[in-house]
Amino acid sequence: MFVVMTVGASEAEILGVKGQILAEGLTPFAHVSGGRTTVAVVGEIGARKPTLIERFGRLPGVASVTPISRPFKLTSREFHPENTVIEILGAVIGDGSLTMMAGPCSVESKEQLFETADAVKAAGATILRGGAFKPRTSPYAFQGLGVQGLRFLAEARERTGLPVITEVMEPSQVDIVAEYADVLQIGTRNMQNYSLLRDVGRVARPVMLKRGYGATVEEFLMAAEYIVSSGNPNVILCERGIRTFETYTRNTMDLAAVPLLHRLTHLPIIVDPSHATGKRWLVKPLALGGIAVGADGVMVEVHPNPDAALSDAEQQLDFDQFRDLMATVIPLHEQVRAVYAGNG
Repeated sequence: MFVVMTVGASEAEILGVKGQILAEGLTPFAHVSGGRTTVAVVGEIGARKPTLIERFGRLPGVASVTPISRPFKLTSREFHPENTVIEILGAVIGDGSLTMMAGPCSVESKEQLFETADAVKAAGATILRGGAFKPRTSPYAFQGLGVQGLRFLAEARERTGLPVITEVMEPSQVDIVAEYADVLQIGTRNMQNYSLLRDVGRVARPVMLKRGYGATVEEFLMAAEYIVSSGNPNVILCERGIRTFETYTRNTMDLAAVPLLHRLTHLPIIVDPSHATGKRWLVKPLALGGIAVGADGVMVEVHPNPDAALSDAEQQLDFDQFRDLMATVIPLHEQVRAVYAGNG
């Protein structure tokens, strides 16, 4: 439920509400919008709901108490009407600008990463991606360079000025990845790794959460709720395709999820057509589709020689293909941005 304070409620009245919520064994989260404070009540309420609504409603400074039927609260538009805007070393996500995350699936060497970082930076990328720890289906496949890969990413950031995003796979890696990376990525296989979600919720780094390939939109938002409720409000959602009966593509990209998520949540949303399709010739049309339905950005994989890549060779773009993609998505984004602005 949400406790909506009166406009101009005093700090003492707000603290009184928070104290009463804590006394009931629940957790308060406050958000200020339009001069009014709303306090989300998080925890197991159960049959106490009518009693608590009445009790909180009698407290000084309370305008109303609103029950919420959806299980996700802190990530909902009802609690936080404005878009969340995340700033990372000069890159801004969620303010209406276009975010382009690009780089190799795996960091294979310093030379490969630097060559790619220079190329994507020159073409207009705003964030550098690269995998240091790689979760692979086969235990015999390339698993990444680990900490050495993180060091190369940090050097690439110094070289290009681009903030860095990379995946963290388990709780024990959170601190070391946060030391080197600017954004922590939670992959599809870990979307419901709740220990990991809680741990990334406690670090001062934005988190990009990829949708599980078998997850519903509600399950996706509940995973984000774990991160936000652990103290980290800077979450980016990533639609990267879900598993369906279709076999011609790696996954099925759920374009409808983008406007749906924008309606349900204040968190920014990007699309990953590389993993959604598994085929480089499909990356461009799906990237355009994601932009057309209102995505805040795109993540794509780029490699100097995709056919020789140690992972995901079939879906990585070469430098010319990435430049062509950027030349197409930038004007489309400007048109789409104008259309959505015109619709209010």
